[in-house]
Amino acid sequence: MINRRLIRIKALQVLFAFFRNEGDSLSALERELFHSIEKSYHLYLLLLLLPENMVEHAQAKIELGKQKFRPSPEELNPNLRFVQNRAVAALAACKELQAKANDNRLNWKHFPEVTKSLFNHFVASDFFSDYMNAEHNSFADDKAVLVNLLSKILNANDDFEAFLEEQSIYWNDDLEFVSSMASKTIKKIDENTASVPVMSLFSNADDEEFAKRLLRKTVLRHKENLELIDKFTVNWELDRIAAMDIAIMEMAITEILEFPTIPVKVSMNEYIDIAKFYSTEQSNSFVNGVLDKVIAHLKENGQIQKQGRGLIGENDESLSPENINSFEDEDN
Repeated sequence: MINRRLIRIKALQVLFAFFRNEGDSLSALERELFHSIEKSYHLYLLLLLLPENMVEHAQAKIELGKQKFRPSPEELNPNLRFVQNRAVAALAACKELQAKANDNRLNWKHFPEVTKSLFNHFVASDFFSDYMNAEHNSFADDKAVLVNLLSKILNANDDFEAFLEEQSIYWNDDLEFVSSMASKTIKKIDENTASVPVMSLFSNADDEEFAKRLLRKTVLRHKENLELIDKFTVNWELDRIAAMDIAIMEMAITEILEFPTIPVKVSMNEYIDIAKFYSTEQSNSFVNGVLDKVIAHLKENGQIQKQGRGLIGENDESLSPENINSFEDEDN
């Protein structure tokens, strides 16, 4: 589930704290990184549990309506389309999802006010009304209303994002990415077998190794990286450069030198984008300018060695935009 963009961000957060304090060992730092990554996976599982909780709210509302002294015709004969949603039933019956949730003690039962608020926003939405009142109802419709719950209710709800941040510091900025992964899972629920393709923590062993190596090599190259950055920031003292900018550049230099199968431009694009969101307004252009000089220097000295598809002898003109996009797709 975790892609390399999120791995880079998680590693940056851990390294930023480490470079400011320098108190942890490498092994402790690595444990912190993988704990942070695992917490993102827990959020993914938690979001997949949410539709079942929404159905429970809907069922409770139906029962309350029936118990009124004088229930309306609609309350006596409620629309059961959502409580009978087949995609929700598949999630509730998924043994793998339920086992992983139980193993990590993940559930919504301790947050009734949060889920009630989400439910009220959900049932008040136009897409929910359209779903409930459509003439026909397909399995695709059952899945689509859940995807809309994740993308249009959760991602647009500041209170929910604040709630997540209160629950775990590791969930800061995770919601958009993790909800997109949960949406992908829901979209792939098989109509015939009702099987749910629950994602693994890492897509493959290479991504796990990428996380370990990027973290360790950045720490081990710390002194060399700082010397390179200092060399090409002539008008700046290192202590005047934003600490986050330095951490981003250190990671970029490390990735470019230590990962021969990742194109230089892919690494550059990734870290410049990260700088836009995690540092100052001027950081992306500043980081871009410094890294351009560092990379030119490293290439001139033959220190950048790339191998693999289209990478041998790589230079700034050797990769077409199409090839760069294909590498970025694989990387993310």
